[in-house]
Amino acid sequence: MCEALRARQRKKLLKHLVRRVSRGIGHFRMIEEGSRVLVGLSGGKDSLVLVDLLAAFKKQSPFHFDLEVIFLDHGFPGFPDELLSRHMETVDLPFTTIHQDIWKTLQEKCPDGKRMCTLCSRLRRGALYAHASAHGFTHLALGHHMDDMVETLFLNMFYGASLKGMPPRLTTRGGEITLIRPMLYVAEEEIARYIRLSGYETAPGDLCGVGENEKRREIKEMLKAWRKEHPGRVERVLASMGHVVPSHLADRDLYDFSRGESV
Repeated sequence: MCEALRARQRKKLLKHLVRRVSRGIGHFRMIEEGSRVLVGLSGGKDSLVLVDLLAAFKKQSPFHFDLEVIFLDHGFPGFPDELLSRHMETVDLPFTTIHQDIWKTLQEKCPDGKRMCTLCSRLRRGALYAHASAHGFTHLALGHHMDDMVETLFLNMFYGASLKGMPPRLTTRGGEITLIRPMLYVAEEEIARYIRLSGYETAPGDLCGVGENEKRREIKEMLKAWRKEHPGRVERVLASMGHVVPSHLADRDLYDFSRGESV
């Protein structure tokens, strides 16, 4: 593919994805006038694209908000540190790196590798929340996308016997920080295509040696097959998460079936 064609396709896709992000931000009031948003950048494809999309959204936003990017150096061996610096040179946003030796903690607490992903996620999230709180940020933006939302729904259904997913917006730390997921309407395959068209290098996903969770990989394969055989199904599942009818489920804490009314 010639560079001119690649650039045109990238520009067109960027415009499409920014519209998706704008839709999500508007639907769930993720960002408003005066918000101070901190974007978590990990070096993976999702967070790299999120930085680009929010930077583009900020330029066209009808209201003012602050936007900064943070990278949490968690001490994983072999991480290509120069990768993020190169990327941020192309993005006109403040960029900060903080350090916390999460890798050492994981080696001490999970020598057998079990439960490493859960602990790692909790430690990383805690470090980001702490930085956001200490520096006056109101929002923390993460790079979860449509497929993540739907995968989590099915993971909880299949293995946790609960009907829950990832909330697009979640207020935490006593109402001090609002976690947002602006790419909930963006499909993973669109993110992968944007990465290819942009020629971005991404950080390896297996530096911890654990790899992707087997259960999540199973769900990913299911969604991949659906996208191929039943186009639009994953999007409809996501839409169903926003059209809940408590009287047609079986949660007695949400609906009083004896009276026929919501609790």
